[in-house]
Amino acid sequence: MFESLRGYQRSWIRPDVIAGLTVWAVLVPEALAYASIAGVPPVVGLYAAVPALVLYALAGSSRHLVVGPMSATAALSAAIIAPLAGADGGHYIALSAALAIATGFIGLLAGLARLGFIASFISEPVLKGFIVGLALTIIIGQVPKLFGVPKHEGNFFEQAWGVLRELGDTHWRTLLIGVFSLAVVLGLKRWLPLVPGSLLAVSLGIVAVALFDLDDKGVAIVGHIDAGLPALGIPDGLALRDYLDLLGPAVGVLFIGFAEGLGAAKTYAARAGYSIDANRELLGLGAANLGSGLSSGMVVNGSLSKTAVNGAAGAKTQVSGLVVAVLTILTLLLLTGLFEKLPEATLAAVVIAAVIELVDIDALRRLYRVWTRLLASIYGHAARADFLAAMAAMFGVLLFDTLPGLLIGVGVSILLLVYRGSQPHIAEVAKSGGVWLDTARHPDLRTRPDLVVVRVEAGMFFVNADYVKERIQHLCTDDTRLVVLDAETSPGLDVTAAAMLLDLRNALAHRRIDFRIARPVAQFDDALDSAEGADAPIGVYPTVAAAAADLPETPPTR
Repeated sequence: MFESLRGYQRSWIRPDVIAGLTVWAVLVPEALAYASIAGVPPVVGLYAAVPALVLYALAGSSRHLVVGPMSATAALSAAIIAPLAGADGGHYIALSAALAIATGFIGLLAGLARLGFIASFISEPVLKGFIVGLALTIIIGQVPKLFGVPKHEGNFFEQAWGVLRELGDTHWRTLLIGVFSLAVVLGLKRWLPLVPGSLLAVSLGIVAVALFDLDDKGVAIVGHIDAGLPALGIPDGLALRDYLDLLGPAVGVLFIGFAEGLGAAKTYAARAGYSIDANRELLGLGAANLGSGLSSGMVVNGSLSKTAVNGAAGAKTQVSGLVVAVLTILTLLLLTGLFEKLPEATLAAVVIAAVIELVDIDALRRLYRVWTRLLASIYGHAARADFLAAMAAMFGVLLFDTLPGLLIGVGVSILLLVYRGSQPHIAEVAKSGGVWLDTARHPDLRTRPDLVVVRVEAGMFFVNADYVKERIQHLCTDDTRLVVLDAETSPGLDVTAAAMLLDLRNALAHRRIDFRIARPVAQFDDALDSAEGADAPIGVYPTVAAAAADLPETPPTR
């Protein structure tokens, strides 16, 4: 427990306290804003932050990660809870807390079962596309508050069309407050990044409402916020069935929160020279969500933006997170009244400023540029597999909502992986200066008419077995006398592919062509031995030259 505090030094107290103060200045307005994304009262964001910070410090492995309400999981929470709660506001709040409890329970079980490897199922391109789509969805959901117009339900495009139709009813005072707040946050983030722009914008918005009575002139404000600490315990009014209904969606919440938090934790662990334990991260995230749910909170996860603030402010350990927790408790006890006059347009501006940097179009462009003529000749449109997976996740979120969008992205990436695996590059190689080179990349190389040496640049398994067999047979001519499969680039072999190689050997034998294998790696060799049995095994040689040693000398003529 409290692993990050081991070997604590007195000289770390000052930077940890300063970092805690800095993160608090960012966390308070953002927690209020993310609670509004989740569809719960703003104070719920503060309720969630305190136990999340303390319990993650207790169980997690990162010295720098800041855990609290975040945009991605908040949006997921809203998407999950809204259909279940209907118009009952109290039931909505209770279900939001129950979702945090269910997520925490699953996180603890996953950590104890050492399932930290699950993060690898979300590829970086899929996560990037998902985050871009989610950020755009969050932004369009906040734009009506910025303009003071009604919000329309539906997917991203339906909401965008709704905003365009309502522009004629824009409330200009609300728009002025919102645009000014957005300019403050974005301007300070760019030119004075050490100044907490979110807190300054919130303060100025509250002062403006108080000085000019803007709430009496049509500017929507947050309204009453309950002071004091939250009620502890299981949410009232829920049955066991409600929790069971939330277990499935909670897996998706945990999946996304874990992937996002683990990325932030690893980034700052690498900079500070320590390692992250993925299983302890699951335990930390599970404990944080369980504590949040039992404290009338909402789902939480690791925050990349607040972790960046924490690291930049000089944090050494999770003492900074504990300082943030103490300051948040003081806020709940003494300062909630100040936030009641907070304009919703300012809150929307804080949300938009927080997520707009996640709309990483440059990253999508880089994925699109991962393309070569050779890849296109092998895989066709699937040559840009990572870009396609990212776009599938992004448009899945924009059209079908958050969790379906993530699943669509993961599904498309797996489908493209299987498709590319089904059509591996099969290179005909020729010798040049003691090495065997791909003739497609070196067209000046000449090959012997009686010898075909090929490399399958992938593992061989049931999906590509027939394709490999057909391509190798296609490379053979009437002059071919020997085919050598250089297996060094094929890391694995399954039963179907092993049987295919035997069939290929027999088919080539009917054409008076010998078939041999050179340089198999251990897994390939073992699988081949297991599948062949004792009858007429395929000849296996340590090198390509050894496999072709008994071939009569023939000058290269093609």
